[in-house]
Amino acid sequence: MKKIMLFGVPLLAFVVLVVFLFSGLFSDPRELDSQVKGKPMPAFSLPDLMSPDKTYTPQVFKGKVTLLNVWGVWCVTCAVELPYLTELSEQEGISIVGLYFDQDLDPEFGTKTLNRVQQEVEEITNRFGNPYQFHIFDVYRDTALDLGVTGAPEHFLIDHNGVIRMHHIGDINERVWNNKVGPLYAQLKQALAQEHATE
Repeated sequence: MKKIMLFGVPLLAFVVLVVFLFSGLFSDPRELDSQVKGKPMPAFSLPDLMSPDKTYTPQVFKGKVTLLNVWGVWCVTCAVELPYLTELSEQEGISIVGLYFDQDLDPEFGTKTLNRVQQEVEEITNRFGNPYQFHIFDVYRDTALDLGVTGAPEHFLIDHNGVIRMHHIGDINERVWNNKVGPLYAQLKQALAQEHATE
């Protein structure tokens, strides 16, 4: 019995480790289950990046289907996806809202001024495209943490009830939109139209 335990336990641990690593080898990190999928947007009260006197809460997502884009000017991939997001916004009428946070801004010590952040955002969006209806400024990154954000860009598809229906990690390009995000967006828009039709 002791021999079985001596060799059996390490063997079992090895098999479990191999299965875990093998499954991870063929998994797509963009397809990881999100802890917030199917849940309402977490509570927040945050300012508009460009008009700090204006404050947003989750109520801003009610009544429409929205693509929430977590981004920052420090993120190269975010700049790469801006032209396509702008195309979606301008040509397809997709409602896109930015959740912006800055790596170099420390609200406690003022490493970078708000004015400088605004200038950088304007420079990037003027250069690559501006798909955003507005920017929610996640000053302390609390909302990004509540959403389970690990980097940027990340996207959340939010239905007209303010419920998160998809969490996409990485950029959105034509392939990603046509094969993944776009079909669900269309379904959510159809559900909203049907709800309005029955009212």
